[in-house]
Amino acid sequence: MSYKLLYLTTALSVAASGVSADMNFNRISSFATHANNADPAAESSAEIISVSGDGMTLAYSDSPLGVIGLIDITDPKSPKAKGNIAVGGEPTAVSITGTSAFVGVNTSQSYTAPSGLLKAFDIVSKAELAACDLEGQPDSTAISPDASIIAVAIENERDEDLGDGRTGQLPGGHVAIFDIANGAPDCDSMVKVDVTGLAEVSPEDPEPEFVDINTSGEIVVTLQENNHIVVLSKTGEIIHHFSAGAVDLRGIDATDERGALIFNESQEGRLREPDGVQWIDEHHFAIANEGDMDGGSRGWTIFNKDGTEVYEAGASFEQAIIQAGHYPDKRSDSKGAEPEGMEFATFGDTPYAFILAERASVVGVYDVSTPSAPVLQQLLPSGIGPEGAIAIPERNLFVTANEVDLIEDGGPRSHVMIYQLQDGAAQYPQLSSVGTDELIGWGAISGMVAGENGVVYAVNDSFYSYQPTIFTIDTTTTPASIIDALPVTRAGRPAQKLDLEGITLDGKGGYWVASEGRSDRVIPHALYNVNAKGEIKKEIGLPAELMAVEKRFGFEGITLIGDVLWMAVQREWMDDPKDHVKLVSYNLKSKEWGAVHYPKATPAKGWVGLSEITVHGDYVYVIERDNQIGADVVTKKVYRIALSEMKPAPLGGDLPIVTKELVRDLVPDLAANNGYVVDKVEGLAIFADGSAWASTDNDGVDDSSGETFFWSLGQF
Repeated sequence: MSYKLLYLTTALSVAASGVSADMNFNRISSFATHANNADPAAESSAEIISVSGDGMTLAYSDSPLGVIGLIDITDPKSPKAKGNIAVGGEPTAVSITGTSAFVGVNTSQSYTAPSGLLKAFDIVSKAELAACDLEGQPDSTAISPDASIIAVAIENERDEDLGDGRTGQLPGGHVAIFDIANGAPDCDSMVKVDVTGLAEVSPEDPEPEFVDINTSGEIVVTLQENNHIVVLSKTGEIIHHFSAGAVDLRGIDATDERGALIFNESQEGRLREPDGVQWIDEHHFAIANEGDMDGGSRGWTIFNKDGTEVYEAGASFEQAIIQAGHYPDKRSDSKGAEPEGMEFATFGDTPYAFILAERASVVGVYDVSTPSAPVLQQLLPSGIGPEGAIAIPERNLFVTANEVDLIEDGGPRSHVMIYQLQDGAAQYPQLSSVGTDELIGWGAISGMVAGENGVVYAVNDSFYSYQPTIFTIDTTTTPASIIDALPVTRAGRPAQKLDLEGITLDGKGGYWVASEGRSDRVIPHALYNVNAKGEIKKEIGLPAELMAVEKRFGFEGITLIGDVLWMAVQREWMDDPKDHVKLVSYNLKSKEWGAVHYPKATPAKGWVGLSEITVHGDYVYVIERDNQIGADVVTKKVYRIALSEMKPAPLGGDLPIVTKELVRDLVPDLAANNGYVVDKVEGLAIFADGSAWASTDNDGVDDSSGETFFWSLGQF
């Protein structure tokens, strides 16, 4: 795959849109929702989000806790907890006008007896202002721009464990419209809009999903499972209704459980089944085509309100996500990146559509100055599962609510993330495959090694078990560019039973790679010599002395010093003293094995281990890290060991203990990205001139935000 410069084309596209190429959205802070809670260990989730009239307070729906959470963003770079408001049920949506938060509250006792309330709360006093019976289970809410009415989508969702998850479970949903008076809904003014009998799919059981209102008071409603769209007047008359239609998708990965990114498949006639919807002007609205029952076209669409299709993204949005390393491979056979929520706002003179890809945990920022030809300006990194978003253009701010809370798995918590439109370069992505002749999918970057002329070579790990790959990265571009992907093969086919965690140059135009074994999955601990074509030419298994004491967490990194390969073992094996791990040597000429002991930090929580090793000058450098995330992080550091101490002793006996010297604490580097601090710093490459680069492993976007950080560490 050859590299082709497309940056000029991108720059021309930006210039043609009338937007300064120097204006970009960048993340400036994040807020962990559990900071609002009396019990920080309780599951918490930011789903739908809104903002007060003065733009200083955010409110998000937190379904697990049954509350609305409040955040003070007077200083958006330092958001502060303002506590929660209990709503007496499951909050499904929140919309604010002034200081009044209108909350859809699900109080249903069963799927067949749905019920709910529209409540209003004063976000200053936290007092309840009103509670209106919705005669069903609410999903989303929208307040008109003039704050005269509020519309509520009453979904009455079905029990997906019955009827193979199909529609047809009554009672069907409807749309409720209320007048707003004195900062509260007028319960007596409710108009109940019947939207049955419109869709071709289950017309008796509409499931209204999302609503939005334009400046004329017209209400657009998505019936997601019914693959239908309805446009209503502010008084509830049906103005237009039409099918959301289908898309022919080409160049996608549509097969699950394969552990490979291969984008040569198609899905014909894929129903859109839209979730989020937003007006972008008086005549046009956009939909995010998440899918649910039979569909999910992986992109987004703009319609005229009369049903005329104006723009279809096709696979282009997902392809941009692929190039940024955010493609969720485990969702390939379902709905891919799953565009779900969306937001629209005009910043300055530029109208922007923000498309939230739930499973890719990324936000696409589009200039929609011309509705028939939107221009993708940026991809923004978000927390896991962006569900809702709010734009605050008067403050140049954009905010996402990310619903996934992995506290039970020891993973990242739910976060609200804040971005600012700034005069400056985009800070993300830091690694991209944009510009190649063929689409390169990538992720789970692990070990790295520096080559020449600014080129770094990196491997992916066993997340892509059917696609072990050596990536060529050009560090002289911004962002750094993946310019080639070399499959690692055995007998002409992608090599199996590999977990590539380290790579070094063999001095003969090829590579040595280290594979971390896992006996319970029949993956051997081993070293492999790979030639310039990616073919495995030599395999070296571990000696009996090591295999007798082996554990799952094996080689993480490999480097070559003269004729000796050195590998870092991630964690203690059975014969290691507490808080000591082996640096294992293998002499390519004598074929002798040996090791030294490395003294690692005692973990404050979880475990601490090594994740990389590389040689430069008179030192060997290693990455030592804990497995903690966010506020629990203690150890993400680069240490060095003098080459004079790298004198291996025979295996099976006492091993010399090397002395380590701290070179750099990586936590400030990771915190500078203004999200939560990620756990897996796994790559370190040092060029001959001492310039160093580090990278993180994004776990293949599985229970991960998908963010890969790839950055310069300066001179070592």
